[in-house]
Amino acid sequence: MQLTPRGKFLLLVGVFLMPVVAAYLAYAGWRPASHSNYGDLLKVTPLQQTAGSTPDGRPYDLDALHGKWVMVHVGPTHCDAACAWQLYLMRQTRIAQGKEQDRIERLWVVTDSGTPDAKLLQEHPDLHVWRPTDATFVTQFPAGQNRADHIYLVDPLGNLMLRFPAQADFERMMKDLKLLLKASQIG
Repeated sequence: MQLTPRGKFLLLVGVFLMPVVAAYLAYAGWRPASHSNYGDLLKVTPLQQTAGSTPDGRPYDLDALHGKWVMVHVGPTHCDAACAWQLYLMRQTRIAQGKEQDRIERLWVVTDSGTPDAKLLQEHPDLHVWRPTDATFVTQFPAGQNRADHIYLVDPLGNLMLRFPAQADFERMMKDLKLLLKASQIG
């Protein structure tokens, strides 16, 4: 079969237009799912009153953690099962970040005058345990009912920015943190 010059032209135009039309139809019929965070994004607020001390009484200012992402547990020194689970989640989430784990610190803000169990602290090497000088420091961490139910995230600039739900899911928490570390050029 012999094509006329007009037929050849239309075939050539069709060959070039077909990928454009196919791409348009694929886009019009398919929308990528939007990503939603597992943790609750908070109004980004710089932490205030960051002076405090370690459990043995040495002064320690949280400004020393600037430049790092900080996972925070806020609660009393008597660590019940929920507290122990959160400390475990924080440790495992940090370890799961692989080579990026050096960008993350873990902090336990104690809200009473007690001393954390030494055996528990041995299970969590490099966990910063800190008591604020000003007791109102903990009011900066918003919670529905109990601050101790949540794990919070502070960005490398010292801003409180995210709160994970009570009884957080390890996989989803790890995914949120991985995405933040990937997107962040700081910390």
